[in-house]
Amino acid sequence: MKKSTIIYMILAFCVGFFGLVAISSLIIKDPKPEKCVVLTKKIVRITEGSSYDIVLSDAGTDHYYINRGLEQGLNLDSLSAKVLNKTVTLHLPKLWLGTSEHIAQLAVGDDIIYTEFD
Repeated sequence: MKKSTIIYMILAFCVGFFGLVAISSLIIKDPKPEKCVVLTKKIVRITEGSSYDIVLSDAGTDHYYINRGLEQGLNLDSLSAKVLNKTVTLHLPKLWLGTSEHIAQLAVGDDIIYTEFD
């Protein structure tokens, strides 16, 4: 084999390997409280998102979601009664390149409405 072919193969392997590492760091698996950013937000809108997600919106431009929340037994009407126009505490998993918008835990005061923590 030519030297340039070997160099290109090694380069392609490195790009592929580091690409997979970067992509896998964006997947949220079994979030833990210590690996989350905790925010308090006033929720002004709750809607159904794609794939049975529940989307919570704050007064600004931020949106957060409970992954497949409707499949997990949550109901938009009862959730609205509990969190709409109230200040909530959100636990959002940290990612390699920032913070996710995926809600790992949702609480109003000391009342935990939703959690993925064990």
